[in-house]
Amino acid sequence: MSQATIPLTGSESVPDLFGIYDRNLKQVREALDVRVVLRKDAIHVRGEEKQVSQALQIFDQLVKMTEKVGTLNSSQVEQIIHDVCGHAPHSGTAIELLNGIRQLTPRTKGQHTYLQAVQDHEVTLCVGPAGSGKTYIAVAMAVNALRNQIIRKIVLVRPAVEAGEKLGYLPGDIQAKVNPYQRPLLDALHEMIEQEKIHRYLDNDVIEIIPLAYMRGRTLNESFIILDEGQNTTVSQMKMFLTRMGMGSRIVVTGDITQIDLPPHTQSGLQDAIKRLQSIPGIAVVHLNQKDIVRHPLVQNIVHAYDPRSRSKTHN
Repeated sequence: MSQATIPLTGSESVPDLFGIYDRNLKQVREALDVRVVLRKDAIHVRGEEKQVSQALQIFDQLVKMTEKVGTLNSSQVEQIIHDVCGHAPHSGTAIELLNGIRQLTPRTKGQHTYLQAVQDHEVTLCVGPAGSGKTYIAVAMAVNALRNQIIRKIVLVRPAVEAGEKLGYLPGDIQAKVNPYQRPLLDALHEMIEQEKIHRYLDNDVIEIIPLAYMRGRTLNESFIILDEGQNTTVSQMKMFLTRMGMGSRIVVTGDITQIDLPPHTQSGLQDAIKRLQSIPGIAVVHLNQKDIVRHPLVQNIVHAYDPRSRSKTHN
């Protein structure tokens, strides 16, 4: 057994560092199987030598992140834990986030393939189940490209397709009505860019978050353009979107073809685009699967339970 002490200098906020009800602390304990306690302005860690060493690295990054952005959420803590002791890191593929304080590293072989495809192609179509990192990785690469001045603008796009509810029943003007559809993109941004900088980028049109319908008639140069929920576009909408691409731009389309909310007998633009475009040089098609899900472990089981193929096997 090994043990180590991490002194707290006083600049850290212990509630921010440990999280609500010490949830961050519990995540580290459970991930590494170590004993972690706070005594006399210091964190004491006890366990196997390798796990204690990893815990020291994790807490070092947690302290830096807390000082930078305040309270951390569980996905940020999980990412740091994986960065330190992930099972399959891929050297040379980490994405720098939050001014070098944090890196995003592909957690699965499929995510590594996806990241590499976006780096090597002007257009990437990525399909996969919920929780497989489709949107998150795309937004991270867009932020990285902006930070490295590879592009001048990030455009985040979503079709405002109703999934059982009617937009007309939502309060407010058109921006207020479509805001819930754009929220997942904003959530990803908030984990990668400081709040104040996001507002500045939005005000200065460096980052634009818009419904798909607002893309018609535009040409976007030197931009990183992400279409999320691409399975809910029609064939004509997908054609319109893809042809907005200007010089020096990059496009990523993400979607889950098991969650299509289009009217019956309407073909998905994403499914159609994969068939039409997969053999064109400069365009990559990436398929993620249940093994690439990196949310709560139960999500993988839930996705499997809703898979028609798994149900048919059960009944046979």
